[in-house]
Amino acid sequence: MTIQISEEKTMDDHGRVYNFSAGPCMMPMEVLEECRGDFMNFQGTGMSVMEMSHRSKDFMNIFAEAEANLREVLNVPQTHKTMFLQGGATLQFSCVPLNMFGSGKTRADFAVTGQWGEKAYKESGKYGIANLACNTKPQKFSYIPPVSEWAISDPSQTAFLHYTANETVNGVEFQYTPDIKDIPLVADMSSNFITRPVDVSKHAVIYAGAQKNCGPAGNTILMVDQKYLGKEMPICPTYCSWKAFADADSMYNTPACYSIYVTGVYLKYTKAKGGVTYWEEQSLKKSQRIYDIIDGSDGFFTNPVQKDARSRVNVPFQIQGGNEELEKKFLAEAQKKKLYTLSGHRSVGGIRASLYNGMPMRGVELLAEHMKDFMSENAA
Repeated sequence: MTIQISEEKTMDDHGRVYNFSAGPCMMPMEVLEECRGDFMNFQGTGMSVMEMSHRSKDFMNIFAEAEANLREVLNVPQTHKTMFLQGGATLQFSCVPLNMFGSGKTRADFAVTGQWGEKAYKESGKYGIANLACNTKPQKFSYIPPVSEWAISDPSQTAFLHYTANETVNGVEFQYTPDIKDIPLVADMSSNFITRPVDVSKHAVIYAGAQKNCGPAGNTILMVDQKYLGKEMPICPTYCSWKAFADADSMYNTPACYSIYVTGVYLKYTKAKGGVTYWEEQSLKKSQRIYDIIDGSDGFFTNPVQKDARSRVNVPFQIQGGNEELEKKFLAEAQKKKLYTLSGHRSVGGIRASLYNGMPMRGVELLAEHMKDFMSENAA
């Protein structure tokens, strides 16, 4: 990464705001600046990356560098194949059972700790038996029960166990990798991907949309233990076959070329900043800054999640237990301070601050100041 800029000054120059969207979301200015510099004429090729053939030497080099940096940043073992796909994590809700149920085991366990895990569970039930290892919906997805309390199926009958590492809507995050011993572990890591180190070797499959922490929408990253390739169900569409894409090095059909390029720039930037441990440090600082204000507000702000399961990247909260009038006022006044997209998900309401890798500490500080000022002016 060669471009050095002043984050705050450049944001002001471009009239930018601090975007707390749950995704697509804010990206580092350095990444955007490099993409802008390459946009019209990528490194003397005379064309933009979005104009290139995906079979061209120039794009193949872009792809190879992005993949190599992904493997380096996450220390992906040689046992696992990495792929850049399309369709988002949502398509993988179908692809996981379609690719994992073809060896005779058509049962899967699901740890449902939020709305996205519930969607994956329901989708898998179309292709086999989906068992709820745990389901915290009755408790409004406010905690994660210990693995010792899960209703885990007989490993001899179970193709995989699926968990969602971070629930974007509900603000619930696993702070550990579930130890389930003999059942292949599958993880949707879309919203906390590349925010902390992860032991890829403990997972049969990891998938993640890039649009939260390492790129724009359109690129879905898949890491799969190669021993699970080529075992799809007979009904599996070719487009959903991991083996088909693995054999074609992610290019069974035209990939999301420009999204992959931006992900590659983001991964270079990650390396330049010190790797995934840098993002882990930033995630902890940013989330703790907001949680400290919530916990110290004497109930003016409340977060519904049990403390040991609080997300570092999606922080939902309410004002005075869900005072809609005050929450609307909070959001309106936040925009005047360049703090945007803070509304909670439509299904839960309230406020939600998404603190992904691209959100600078300055944005978090401005949000913290707004929260304190608002509480001072509106507390009964």
